[in-house]
Order: sequence, then C-alpha cells, then structure tokens
Amino acid sequence: MITSSRLLAQAALLEGKHVQAFPEFGPERLGAPISGFTRISDEVIDTRSQIYNPGFVVVLDPSLLATVNVTRGLLENGKVILNSPKRSSEMASKLSLDEGRVRTIDATHLAMEIAGRPIVNTAMLGALARVAPLVALGSIEKALKDRFAGSLGEKNVELIRRVYEMVE
Repeated sequence: MITSSRLLAQAALLEGKHVQAFPEFGPERLGAPISGFTRISDEVIDTRSQIYNPGFVVVLDPSLLATVNVTRGLLENGKVILNSPKRSSEMASKLSLDEGRVRTIDATHLAMEIAGRPIVNTAMLGALARVAPLVALGSIEKALKDRFAGSLGEKNVELIRRVYEMVE
C-alpha cells in the first residue's frame, strides 16, 4: 500500500500537482493492516493529518473486510475499489453501499497471470485511474517505469493497462 500511495503521488507530481503520501501502521506485527494515504491538489496542501474522510478507498486484500471498516468516513459520493473476484454488486451489498460506489477487479489473478506474483499494489493503481480522475494513466505509467526498471517495470505497466481496461 505504501508503494501504491507513493507512486500515485509521484504521478500527480509529474502533472504539476501538490501531493502528500504517507503510511499508517497498526500493531507492528507481521500481517497487520497497513493504510497508505495520498492527498492530491492543484493548491498547496496545508493539512498534515491522516485522511479521515476519503473520496476513494482502495482495498488490496479483501480479507480486511472481516476486520476493518473500510467505508468509515467515506465521503457521500466516495467510491471503494476492491481487489476481489466477486462482482461489484455483491461487494456493494456486503459494504452496504449503492452499487455505483463499488468497483471490483480480480487483481490477484491478473498479477499472477502477467507478473507471475500475487502482488497487486500496482494493479490497483490501474483500477483507481479508471474510477477516479485524479491523474492520467500515462502519468502512473511514467512513475512506475521510473521506480521499477526493465522487465519488472514493463510487466507492471502491462498489468495496470489490463486492469484499467477491465474495470467497469
């Protein structure tokens, strides 16, 4: 999650926007949930706190739904983007949200298929780019190539493009 929030911030910087990207750690143990926050604005950002009312929530691990209220503080028109093989309508019902506010993509399956590893952080950036007009997909691709060289970067770009096309 930390890598994703930083890559999103880097993409926004490439577009001349102001950004903040920072993590929040829970109990320091292996497997504990980690949150990553990214603020993007055309104006200077003066706020220095965590984000309490997100416009978008990206969930990399669907098992978190059993222990974390991922919709807490979500803005009235906010959206949840969830890595899950289940349909958006089914997950919207589970989260008690209107269907139009939830999008799912089986990022784990696509990551295995394209990159050979079940690491979904970059894949979910493709989903976010499709759902949220925060930054252009091309800016995310550039930030990703700057961060990951060679075939790893190319596989991740292929992955985010595929996810971008597949998200409803």
